[in-house]
Amino acid sequence: RAVQTFSVPPAMKLIVLTLAALAGSTTAFVPMGSRAMVRQTVRFSEEVPATEVTEVAGEEAAEEAVVEATPEPVAAVAVTAGAFENALGAQAPLGCFDPLGMLAEADQERFDRLRFVEIKHGRIAMLAVLGQIVTKAGIRLPGDIDFQGTHFSDIGTGWSALGQFSPYGTYQMVAFIGCLELFVMKDIEGTGNEFPGDFRNGALDFGWDELSEEDKMSKRAIELNNGRAAQMGILALMVHEQLGVSIW
Repeated sequence: RAVQTFSVPPAMKLIVLTLAALAGSTTAFVPMGSRAMVRQTVRFSEEVPATEVTEVAGEEAAEEAVVEATPEPVAAVAVTAGAFENALGAQAPLGCFDPLGMLAEADQERFDRLRFVEIKHGRIAMLAVLGQIVTKAGIRLPGDIDFQGTHFSDIGTGWSALGQFSPYGTYQMVAFIGCLELFVMKDIEGTGNEFPGDFRNGALDFGWDELSEEDKMSKRAIELNNGRAAQMGILALMVHEQLGVSIW
């Protein structure tokens, strides 16, 4: 009898080998529950006792429970960031205004730090705007500012005041501000302060403890709004003065 032979093209061999490799690798993408069933089938075909199969399935079920119980950090960050949408100062019409995304992944500690800086800058800006108004109105301290006989009334306002007194006066102002920053205007723990920027430190009160919680929140919101407006206001005054445009 004549024997017929068939030759398999190389391309067909490559396809068969590729399909075999893919079939062998599919178990890597099987879900955990299905993978346990695959392992059981293999063990039964090898005549492994049923007790061993049960133990393996129980271990894999425990591993699945641990994996499911592990919290996802991404979800925790999203919940934390969304909590600031209703924080003090997030009010109409802008709401939680964060154009730079500084609160996108911030925790409570980071938020308190930003709020502390915002309150401090707002208070400095309010003092700056008030200083502009008072000096432009002609209200000055009496006497001289130095031993050379320079009167306080001789000093200009805003940018024009720079360079009208000796450098030692500048050093004194910097030293005074440094003392306030390091020893006075700070939040001391354990003194009963209630929020970031509360500098009472158990020494000052002015009737704050007698206010209701609603009144406290209202006054804190007013301070935030006035500080924000003052920061924009003093920036506008400085820019206009440099441009030669006086609003006084």
